[in-house]
Amino acid sequence: MVQGLDTRAISIYSPILAELSLVEDRLHDLANTSIPELEPLLEHALSHGGKRVRPALTLLSASIFPTDTDNPIKMATGVELLHLATLIHDDTVDDADTRRGQASVSGRWGKEVAVLLGDYLFATSATLVCDTGNLRVVRRFAETIVELASGELIEYFNTFNPQQELERYYDRIYRKTASLFRTASETGAVLSAAGEEQVQALSSYGYNIGMAFQVVDDLLDILGDESELGKPVGNDLKQGVLTLPTIMLMEQFPGSNPIPLLFEEPEDDCKLEQALDMIRNSSIIPDCFAVIREYCDQAILALVGLPKVESRDSLESMAAYVRERSR
Repeated sequence: MVQGLDTRAISIYSPILAELSLVEDRLHDLANTSIPELEPLLEHALSHGGKRVRPALTLLSASIFPTDTDNPIKMATGVELLHLATLIHDDTVDDADTRRGQASVSGRWGKEVAVLLGDYLFATSATLVCDTGNLRVVRRFAETIVELASGELIEYFNTFNPQQELERYYDRIYRKTASLFRTASETGAVLSAAGEEQVQALSSYGYNIGMAFQVVDDLLDILGDESELGKPVGNDLKQGVLTLPTIMLMEQFPGSNPIPLLFEEPEDDCKLEQALDMIRNSSIIPDCFAVIREYCDQAILALVGLPKVESRDSLESMAAYVRERSR
């Protein structure tokens, strides 16, 4: 059984809980390796996986069109390993000592070990995807790794750069986040009995859910509670990363927002609080809610032509859940 799921997640995942448990078993099996130095690292990395949203997407998409192979389980495991690898690399680049309230790999074992472990998980995820024997899935997975890496590079080279446009932001969050959501749902359909139109529908669903998911995260960085976020409120801005609410702030108040000055002095907490207060006391929060609603509505719309089965209902519920995360 997957640990750490709340009642809402269990309800959404109900059609695929048995399969998701198999994914969890395979993840934990990976920690049993013949390399003793790896075992504590893998155990640590694989036991703090959150709600397993991405593998659930793969399994829900596949179960709309039932198949008698275990390829969707292999794919779901590979998708989650890729996600975990990116988290390890993110924490390493960001000098983050914790992840979900636990010590990060880089915080506990150092950057060198974290980079190598991330590489190990990347390679392991690719091996699992290759085991599906589906060239289209393998190619899409490889494209996703390219998108993830390019998104990270775009973010890195634009930290503390106040001159960023919304179009560039949306491209970045597609690469960093929505690309893997898209791949999760699209490949689940490819590995089942779905037709091409249905594959594209689920690809669109994953894209829109992924975009909404990231905008919600960006909004929670402004509105959330430090104990829930596991990091300081406003951390993205403090790290020089512009997100949807902060870009909107700069567009609405081009001559009077404190962000350019904050980027010159990142340790100036007064300017950080000023920026956060301006966002909270403007129309920016409702505007971000509207963007989230639009992405979630588009995700649900993509499902219209799919069979009316329990797994489709779960995907609709997941869209509602993502929308509600920001409330």
